[in-house]
Amino acid sequence: MILPAKYDTLKVMSFPKTSRLPATNSTATSRWAGAGMGFLFVLATLACMVAFIATYYFFVRTTTGQYIDESALVEAATINGPTERATTQFLDWLPVTSVAIAAVVVLFVTIMRRRWKSAGIAVAACVAANLATQLLKDWFPNRPFRGVQTIELNSLPSGHTTLAASAAAAVFLVVSPRWRPLAGFLGGTFAVAAGVSTLINQWHRPADVVAAFLVVGAVMLPAGWLVLRTGKRWNVQDGRGEHWASSRVWLSLSTLAGVAAAAVAVYSLIGVATGFGQESITNYFWAGVSLIVITGYLATVAATWLFGLNARRRQSP
Repeated sequence: MILPAKYDTLKVMSFPKTSRLPATNSTATSRWAGAGMGFLFVLATLACMVAFIATYYFFVRTTTGQYIDESALVEAATINGPTERATTQFLDWLPVTSVAIAAVVVLFVTIMRRRWKSAGIAVAACVAANLATQLLKDWFPNRPFRGVQTIELNSLPSGHTTLAASAAAAVFLVVSPRWRPLAGFLGGTFAVAAGVSTLINQWHRPADVVAAFLVVGAVMLPAGWLVLRTGKRWNVQDGRGEHWASSRVWLSLSTLAGVAAAAVAVYSLIGVATGFGQESITNYFWAGVSLIVITGYLATVAATWLFGLNARRRQSP
């Protein structure tokens, strides 16, 4: 009777010692994963800033950039008829539509899921992105003369595009991880449509739209990191592809749209450089449209991947 009692005592005493090691390893792994994700968000934010500076310098401060940008704007005048009328109506309703969609979705998620902090961060970032665009537009000097006949008034970044992209980004931040692939594709498409519409109506040059996307990215990425850090309990994804809204198809559609746009851009620029297809007078226009589409969907793919990676890492032991 004495030996079993000692055996049981040793089992009870040794069990807590073996259970502490996995917990310690799990905590350390979680900290390293969090630091790694934080580094990726910082890197993405810096990439947006650097790309914004490069966009401004090339398309505003150089002769080649001004010529490409202005040619796309001038050639947009040849796109008229039903397309122009439709895009004009779309732009007229864009501010109200953007605010309405973002407000309805954010309020619904906030009330139903009680994500008050996340909603506050997303809305504040949305306001900050639009404020930054207006300040940058006023702060940048008029376009310098580089031998290109153009309107000297600065129009970079595009305010309409910033509004559409930031509203879509706010919705992306507050929805659950399983809804983000769908929200990213729909929001990216909405923002791209807004940017292309401003070009068709000759409200903005392609670089203005690209700069707007980059401003939104530079502001919304840090906000997204805060949402992930303050909403750890609900920013968890059980598995990939388990819900139709988190299907790979949405990321694939964004990727295919970007690849198709890249092909159109290459074809248009080759036509300009070699004189192939000289009967076309819209090569620069289609190249500008392609640049907008590539930037918009590239941002969509990057954001969906980055936030999805964070959700999948959080489920690891």
